[in-house]
Amino acid sequence: MDNEKKESALKLDAKTVSAIVGLLIIILGVVGVLTQTVTPGEYEVVDGTIIDGTYHILEDYKLPVWKILFSPIMCLSSSHAGTGVLIILLIVLIGGSFLILEQCGVLKFIMATLIKKFSHKKYALMAVVTFVLMALSSTAGVLEESLTLIPIAVAVSLAMGWDSLVGLGMSIVSIAWGFTAATFNPFNVVTVQKLSGLEVFSGTWLRFIVFVGVYLILFFFLYTYAKKIEKNPKASLVYESDLELRKKYSLDDAEAVLNDDNIRKGTKAYLTCMLIDIVFIVLDFVLGTGGALSLPAMAILFTTGGILAGYFTGSNAKKLLNTFIDGVKAISPAVLLIIFVIAIAYVLDEGKIMHTILYHFSNIMQGISPYAAIFLVLGVIALLEFVVSSGTAKAFLIIPLVAPLADLIGLSKQSVVTTFCIADGFTNLLYPTNGLMIIAIGLINVSYGKWLKWTWKLFLGEFIFSALIMLLMVAINYK
Repeated sequence: MDNEKKESALKLDAKTVSAIVGLLIIILGVVGVLTQTVTPGEYEVVDGTIIDGTYHILEDYKLPVWKILFSPIMCLSSSHAGTGVLIILLIVLIGGSFLILEQCGVLKFIMATLIKKFSHKKYALMAVVTFVLMALSSTAGVLEESLTLIPIAVAVSLAMGWDSLVGLGMSIVSIAWGFTAATFNPFNVVTVQKLSGLEVFSGTWLRFIVFVGVYLILFFFLYTYAKKIEKNPKASLVYESDLELRKKYSLDDAEAVLNDDNIRKGTKAYLTCMLIDIVFIVLDFVLGTGGALSLPAMAILFTTGGILAGYFTGSNAKKLLNTFIDGVKAISPAVLLIIFVIAIAYVLDEGKIMHTILYHFSNIMQGISPYAAIFLVLGVIALLEFVVSSGTAKAFLIIPLVAPLADLIGLSKQSVVTTFCIADGFTNLLYPTNGLMIIAIGLINVSYGKWLKWTWKLFLGEFIFSALIMLLMVAINYK
């Protein structure tokens, strides 16, 4: 790394953060109003599972307004803070380590290598990367770990002549859509089947069909958009904001970078750390530890890989520390975004209205046809995603109510499992209350409105396909 102080190419600017924070404050206000107008109530909960038939109204309870006003502070000591704090830590470490990788030439080395090997078959690279990342989340439940992939995927996308949105498509979108097309995912498939009293991993044949369909729709979407950008770069929705990124990732010195032994050593050290993390992902899946191993390992190994890369390319400890701090500063506004997301979940939980909503949902479900019921299940799970991003948490909230009712109205429990997976993954990148999504679009300085403008056709295509699958499940009594 040279002595010139540089900014990270991927950073959150004040304008982007202000716009998203403003939107989150509005949502927080709406949720606060709901806690004051919707009747609070509770079910009895045993080991995280709702007990059907135990709902009761909380006559004398109402969330104090001051708790809503101070929720961005109070939420940090709540049960919702655990995952949020972990994501904040991961973001900070990624910011610092990524700038080291960028400055020491490792990122350019990876890009130049891929261009050299795949310049004439880059869509094959797109197809493979999209498939592998979808498969990782579909089977092992990888999600938060995708944050470390976003900067690399965006850089590679730009090097291939596409834009940063395609980079997001190959990374975080592929990961999220893998949850929609879950096959063995421990966070939704396994949890929901256990709560429904089904044999774990039963009914896999249809979920494989869902995976293939979702993958083909996603790849076709990315392929057609990337082709359009190749023909006319100005057609990109992020053309202006990508100009600076393209300058940063210019490969005019590609040959010099590829022939630099120190950069080669640094790249090997970084990639070795990333390969080791795959071992922890596999262990998480086999042991069913729900990210308890892979998430901390990812944070440690990504940081270690970045520091080793800087060391092998000639940086001393002082220079590494300064670069790391600069990277943390560039991405630090993301912390504020995550805090407001946690605050929204905190207010809804403290307001005691979620169980009331679920109670009315279960009453409605008892008197409708299985075809209507399966879409009602989809809608309620999608609604829950707005404030409960965890698939496991949603499963414990809704499945104990839905599973017994499913049998009574002629809807198979296996259909409920697949519908849950579809709704859980489908909405992961739809709402501004999802921390991963807002960080992802913030990294490339894209507004939430522009994100929806880019993805609406993808959401529509996936919804139509999912609706057909759901109708099929009811028609064949999928078991």
